[in-house]
Amino acid sequence: MDQQYLQAQQQLHVRQRIRLMVNQYEVCAVGPDGSVGQLLAFAQQKRLAFREQVTIYADDQRQQPLLGFKARQIIDLGATYDITDAAGAPIGLFRKDFARSLLRSTWHVEQPGLGTATGAERNQVVAILRRFTDLLSWLPYHFDFVLGDQPAFSVVRKWGLRDSYLVDIHNPHLDRRVVIAMAVALDALQSR
Repeated sequence: MDQQYLQAQQQLHVRQRIRLMVNQYEVCAVGPDGSVGQLLAFAQQKRLAFREQVTIYADDQRQQPLLGFKARQIIDLGATYDITDAAGAPIGLFRKDFARSLLRSTWHVEQPGLGTATGAERNQVVAILRRFTDLLSWLPYHFDFVLGDQPAFSVVRKWGLRDSYLVDIHNPHLDRRVVIAMAVALDALQSR
C-alpha cells in the first residue's frame, strides 16, 4: 500500500464481513461515481478477548500489517486505545467519553501535532432510542468529528444486512490510518 495514495483518499467505505468467531472489516477507496473501489485495508478483531486489540492489514490475506489499535487497560468503561503503525510506533489514540456517552456516544481522537477531534452521534433522538431497547439496535447511527470548530471527518452508517459505513474526510492533515482505526472501532467497540 502506497502511503501517499492512502493519504490522498477523501472518502472511505468500511464494510463488515460476516464471520462466526471474528469481526472482519474491509476498508476500500470510493470511486468518483460513489462505487466501492480498491481494497485499502483489512481489519480483524477476535471476539471475547480480555484486552481489545485489532490489527489492520494492507491486504485481506493478512500478510502486510498496516496499523493496529489496542486498549491500554483490560476493563475500563472509558478505555484509551493506542494506535500504532506497522512497526509499532505510536501515530495516535482514541478514547470513549463515558460520561457524555450515557445519552449520546462521544469519542475523542488524538493525532500528534494536530490536536484532539471530538465526535458525537449526529442524531440525539436516535441515540436515546437505541439506549432503551435492543429492538432498535438496527437504527443507523452517524458520527461527526470536529477539530476545534472545523469538521474533521464523519462516519455515516448505511442501511443494509451487514454493517457498512461511508467515511468522509474533511481535514487533509488527518492521518488516514488514524481515521481508519476510529471508523473500524465505531463498529467493533460501539456497543461496549
